[in-house]
Amino acid sequence: MKLPSCPLILAIETSCDETAVAVLRGRAELLASEVASQIDLHKVYGGVVPEAASRQHLRELPWLLDHALETAGVPLGQVDAFAATSGPGLASSLMIGAAVAKGLALGKGKPYLGINHLEGHLLSPFFGSERGVRPAVGLIVSGGHTLLIDLAGFRQYRRLGSTLDDAAGEAFDKVGKLLGLPYPGGPEIDRLAREGDPARFDLPRSMLGSGDFAFSFSGLKTAVRYLLPRIGLDPAASGGEPQLLRDVCASFQAAVVEVLVKKTLLAAREARRDTVAISGGVSMNSGLREAFTRACAERGLELLLASPALCTDNAAMIAAVAGLALAAGMSTPLEEDINPNLVLAYIG
Repeated sequence: MKLPSCPLILAIETSCDETAVAVLRGRAELLASEVASQIDLHKVYGGVVPEAASRQHLRELPWLLDHALETAGVPLGQVDAFAATSGPGLASSLMIGAAVAKGLALGKGKPYLGINHLEGHLLSPFFGSERGVRPAVGLIVSGGHTLLIDLAGFRQYRRLGSTLDDAAGEAFDKVGKLLGLPYPGGPEIDRLAREGDPARFDLPRSMLGSGDFAFSFSGLKTAVRYLLPRIGLDPAASGGEPQLLRDVCASFQAAVVEVLVKKTLLAAREARRDTVAISGGVSMNSGLREAFTRACAERGLELLLASPALCTDNAAMIAAVAGLALAAGMSTPLEEDINPNLVLAYIG
């Protein structure tokens, strides 16, 4: 099927607890990017409940599709291709977005593209760049993933290392829960850390000198758990010492950030890349952004940070990868199923 030079792509993202729809023209003209958050729904449970997430996707997706098309100012009949996240993620959530996108593609006789959620994050810092996707070391740091990738070009990826246990974002949320902070804990820790002393408590920098690009954050989380009773900080007690809480948050955040920055820059040196691309929900953390900005400037490295709108789960990044795939003549058979355990398997 011959497509126009700037195809109109409608993409759906439902990998976890955000329902998102985007409309993209070509590779960079984002006409609409709508996200319906489920934070309030899952806050009472302190984490994502898969069944509740999938039910909410079913409620949100119909009106979100209409709203995105209305915002874009295009009718459904003008869409040239449909895309959805095919993995990784929660199976019950992935099935909803993929089924809707496949149904639309089949009904309209248009191509369908199943997109890797991780690839969406990996390439999001390049979105809108005149130079496009180019060689870099990419760090994906989110609630579910901490992953270093050597990126030679589109679908030319080499996995350098990942977490052996908790992802960085997962560690933030778990420590936030230990501290009695509202869900999700990551943004709350970031907020409190801005007025805290990052050097007050000496917390472990796990695997910093391991000689590889693997990460581990479960030990750091455990260290915070044992620290709290020693310093007399009881999150359940009212009228606790605010500064003590801020210092714990700052010290924990500093430990996570130091490991992420140092290992990423070491990877850039060993892979001989002069560009570092950071993406994923945790890349919105102000301490992380400041540390990477400072460290890359000191070493003469180009730093690409995904815009805040593209850091958390969104359909714009899925549409962007779909645009690159379409330009390369790729599409996905409708028979291809979702894969909750999908990895970045393109090796160049």
